[in-house]
Formats: sequence, C-alpha cells, structure tokens
Amino acid sequence: MNIQQPDIYYQVSMENPELHLFQVNLTVSNWVDEILDIIMPVWTPGSYLVREYSKNLQEFSALDAKTNQSITWQKKSKNHWQIEAKNTKEIKISYKIYANELTVRTNHLDSTHGYFNGAALFFYIPEYQHIPHTVSIIPPRKDWQVTTSLLKISHNTFCADCFDTLVDSPFEIGTQEIDNFVVSDKPHQWVTWGKGNLDKEKLIKDTKAIIEKEEELFGDLPYEDYFFLLHLSGSGFGGLEHKKCCVLNYPRFGFRKKDKYNRFMQLVAHEFFHLWNVKRIRPKELENFDYSKENYTASLWFCEGVTSYYDIFIPYRAKVYSRKTLLDLLSKDISQYLSIPGRHIQPLRESSFDAWIKLYRRDAYSNNNQISYYLKGQFIALFLDLIIRKNSGGKKCFDDVMREMWQRFGIDEIGYTEEELKGVIEEVAVQDLTEFWDLYLNSTQELPFNEFFKPFGLKLEAKTSKDSHPYLGILIQKEGGMEKINFVDANSPAGKVGIEAGDELLAIDGFRVGADNIGDRLRDYQEGDEIEVTIFHQDELKSLMVTLDKAKVFSYQLKVMDKLNDNQRTLLANFFGEE
Repeated sequence: MNIQQPDIYYQVSMENPELHLFQVNLTVSNWVDEILDIIMPVWTPGSYLVREYSKNLQEFSALDAKTNQSITWQKKSKNHWQIEAKNTKEIKISYKIYANELTVRTNHLDSTHGYFNGAALFFYIPEYQHIPHTVSIIPPRKDWQVTTSLLKISHNTFCADCFDTLVDSPFEIGTQEIDNFVVSDKPHQWVTWGKGNLDKEKLIKDTKAIIEKEEELFGDLPYEDYFFLLHLSGSGFGGLEHKKCCVLNYPRFGFRKKDKYNRFMQLVAHEFFHLWNVKRIRPKELENFDYSKENYTASLWFCEGVTSYYDIFIPYRAKVYSRKTLLDLLSKDISQYLSIPGRHIQPLRESSFDAWIKLYRRDAYSNNNQISYYLKGQFIALFLDLIIRKNSGGKKCFDDVMREMWQRFGIDEIGYTEEELKGVIEEVAVQDLTEFWDLYLNSTQELPFNEFFKPFGLKLEAKTSKDSHPYLGILIQKEGGMEKINFVDANSPAGKVGIEAGDELLAIDGFRVGADNIGDRLRDYQEGDEIEVTIFHQDELKSLMVTLDKAKVFSYQLKVMDKLNDNQRTLLANFFGEE
C-alpha cells in the first residue's frame, strides 16, 4: 500500500476580469497511482442545496507537467473527471470557471474585484482531502490585494491544512476597504467591497457590542482573528458563515433607515452566532461533509432556527435597538408565520430534512405546502426558552442549552444526534419534552403563542383594521404593465375555483382592478358575496364566479399586558433583562 502523499497546488489567475473567468491551474506532484480521480463539490456547507458548481467549468485539460504533453482523461459524471496518470508523477490540470453570480455561495469576477468560494472553484482528490492544499493568487493588477482567512506562507500564497479548510475560506481579491478593530485582544476586520451609505464608525461600535455579547454567552471566542466580508450590491441579501470569517451581501443604500440597519445587524449577529452553532456545534450528519451529494439532517431547525432566535435578541442585548423594536421584530415574524398556509402541511422536522429539495427551490405554490425551518425553528427556540425560564424561576434560560452544547459537542467538534440534542434541552429544562417534540416538531399542531406568553405577562393581539375586507386569497404584483397573480392560497375562494399563480387579473364584476386598488374594491363587498373575477389563464380569457370568505387577520402585535401579577412581573423582567 502506497503511503506517500502527493503535493496539491492551485494557482488562480484572472487576466481579463471583465470576462468573468477565473483561470485555475491544479498541479498534483509526487503522484504514483495509474489513475487520478478529481471531483468538484456540488454544494457548500451552510447552504443546503445542490448547486452543480461544475456547470460553470470550461476548457478542461490535463498535461504531464514535466514533458508538457497531453494526458488522456475522461469525464465520468457531471462533476467527476478521471485522468490516466501511468508513469506521470506531476500532473497539471487547467480549467476556467465562469464567475458572474454575486451571492455569498458562488463566485463573482469583474473589473472591480474577484470573489470565490472554495467549493465553487476547486476540485478535491477523494483519498487526499485530509492533506494540505496550497493556493497562489495572481491578481490582474498590482493594486489588487488578497483577503482570506487561510495561513499566508508567502506573497499571495496561502495554505489550507485540508480540503475542508479550503472550502471554509473564501477569497476576496481587489481594492476592498479594510477597517480594523479589536475585541478581547483579538484582531477583527470589516472588509468591504462596493460603495454605499454605511456609517463605518457606528457599524464597528455595534459589531463590537454584538461580539462581546456572544462571547459572554459562550465564554470564549474560538479563533485568533476574524473578518466580516461585506459585498455592497444593488439589491442582494444573504450571509454565509465560516470558522474565521463570514460573508454578507446587502443593498448598498440599505443602512440609512433604522429598520433596514437593524435588519443588517441581525444578519451580522446571525452569521457570527454560527461560529458556534453550525460551524462547531453541528449535527452528526454534518460532522464530516460529503461534497458530492446531499447531506440530510432533520436538525436544521436547531442550526438555523435557534440562530434566528438569537439574531433578534443579541442586538437587543447589545443595545443596538430598544425593547420596543425587539417586540416589533417578534411581532413581524409571528405575523409572517401565521400568514403562511404551509404551516398546516409541513412539520418542522420534515422542513429541516427536505431543505435540499424545498427551501431553496421555492415556487409560486411553496407557501401552500411548506414552512421555513428558520422561521418556525425560531419560535420553537422561543418556546423552549420560556419553558426553561419558567421551570427554573428565571435562574436558567436557553443560553444554558447553548453553553452545554458547546461544552459537550462544540469544543471538540463532535456531531450530536437528535436524541442527544433533545436530552440536553430536557436536562436544562428539567422536563420531559417528548410531547412538545411530537406536537411542534413532528406534527403541524398550531403554535399556541399566548399559552406560552401568558406566564411572562405578554400577549399576542390581532391587529384590527378599518380597511379589512372579505378574503379572496390572491396576491398581485405589477409586471410589465400586467397585474400578475403571484400567489394563490390553495384553500381560499380563489384557489377553490381554479385561479392560479401566473394568471393575469383583469377585472372584478366587469371593472378593471389591480394591485393598487383591489383592497378598495373588495371593501365594497361582504363575506358570502359572489363576485365575477376575470383573468387571462395561459392567454385564455376566463370569468369565474367566486364566493368571498370572511376577512383574514395577517398582522399581529406582541404586547405587555396592562396588569401583571408578581410572578409575571418577575419572569418578564428576567426575559427582557436590562434594557
């Protein structure tokens, strides 16, 4: 059995960045086997969708690096290349990657910068994922600098101790702005590409407060240095966690208004919280990554839902926003949840497991048959937090669950099972949670918000409006001069007569109607009235008779009760902490 390990060296250049093509050269030295198999990942950790990164690959070639002669190769599958390497100890593989998709999970190259994720650019050799990989960057211009979390070993040359680390270390190459700051004697950076209306001084102040609160929760910062990479784009939104950095995409002019700035700081808190929850505290199924296919787990509700719960509370604890804003944000999320019919169809555990085929592949029908594990998982974390606080008289909270998960699984990066996760929460709650699990994770039982809120002096109230109207069950958006129906509640009056997303709405009872005035028109009717709805359905003019339903409530507000008893007052103060 051969025990000699090869050397794996990547060179990445971008001679004409305007063409959006990364030139990648992979040199494998000290190769002794007759066959070299190389595979490109189909997904990247933290984003649970097969993205088929090899679709962007072109102009593949393989050479004997010593003789510069071509080597025979064949493509075995969509992302698997096999090279005949008999008597060839040094193999040079060249290819180009088209990079014109600006998201946190993909690659982007233009005249202003180059950004790439390891999973979307590099091959791995299956039996040698565990060994070091070296990467050299050749920028197109002298003023372009390289930002990455990898160990720098020489000018623009970096080393990853294994392929997992390479995938976990994105690269930003260009003239990005770098702002340095220190938290707990550790260096941090904001690395920003693009122009916008971001107040860097305020950003750094609030970021430091968020880091300090999350460090306080877990007890330590599990890195020596860290950077936040921010892409300021026209309308993008997203974040992706890594062990020593995170990547954020946000609208360049989305910082002036307070609500939009708060949303951004939630994104910062969310991705930073993933340092612990997901990057180190992770399900058993994600303990070791298989980059060639889906990695199924039913625990994404904990990975993402719990993190979403904390991304609301951490900025509040850090005094980024007030208690009123906290209540408004919770109210907004609850209103969104209660407006989605799919909560009655898809259990939370199933939502987690089916992320690969549903969450990232939404269509016009999705709200009818699925619910986000981010959104519902957030409320399960809230309920569990309230249970723990109530059972302990305010002496414990969900923070204790996270600390215990960190000690048992995160520090040594040991994957947890569903049973182990439930067991830790039960230990902290001092309660058997089997019934809770069956009701709220394994079934579609409606979440009883006020039942959990009442002991804390909180109540969820439906917002009544003078402008309410009978329910038709459609959402409309103007598209190129047309009034396009983009969602139909499957169990609504419109859904029951066959109106579909994609139809063009023309009139109600013979009069033109659209997104701007449909609410006003429906207010002229009562529950039970029959109206004629005229549409174009696949270019066919149709008039359908629809019986209107009673008005629906889609907006709720979480409030503190007017009168509190002593227990409620104590628990409420404990829940909110110091403002």
